[in-house]
Amino acid sequence: MMTQTENQRPEGEIGVTEGVRRTTGVTPIGAHMNVPDPEVPERKNRRRFTARYKLRILEEADACTEPGQIGVLLRREGLYSSNLTTWRKQREKGLLDALSPRKRGRKKIEKSPLSEEVARLQRETERLKRKLKQAERIIEVQKKISEILGISQDQSEESSL
Repeated sequence: MMTQTENQRPEGEIGVTEGVRRTTGVTPIGAHMNVPDPEVPERKNRRRFTARYKLRILEEADACTEPGQIGVLLRREGLYSSNLTTWRKQREKGLLDALSPRKRGRKKIEKSPLSEEVARLQRETERLKRKLKQAERIIEVQKKISEILGISQDQSEESSL
């Protein structure tokens, strides 16, 4: 049987030092260990529970009669007991909206019943203003034509009476 001396190394053993001194080109033991990845791991998204899921879990939890069954349920679903207490409070208050996913963003502004009427009246006012401007232009043109033809405005008014 062959005995191992200080100068002999078994195959595959890299980084072994000789006594106190290190041999040239040999890395010390442990230096070739796995270096942690400098990348920051991506943060997991928060879980969102649907109303149907919450109600199903609450029903299962209410059906548990023996000690430890709720713990088994929570471990299986990956939940905390605080989830159950929060959902039970919401259910007791009758907040079915709280059990359903909430719509995010700005709340929708309800239209006033008078807003449609106001918009209609504004459109009508603009239309009447355009008609009035057109009528004023026509009157101006008629005045200029009557001056050119030498027709007196007073005579036309008297003859129409």
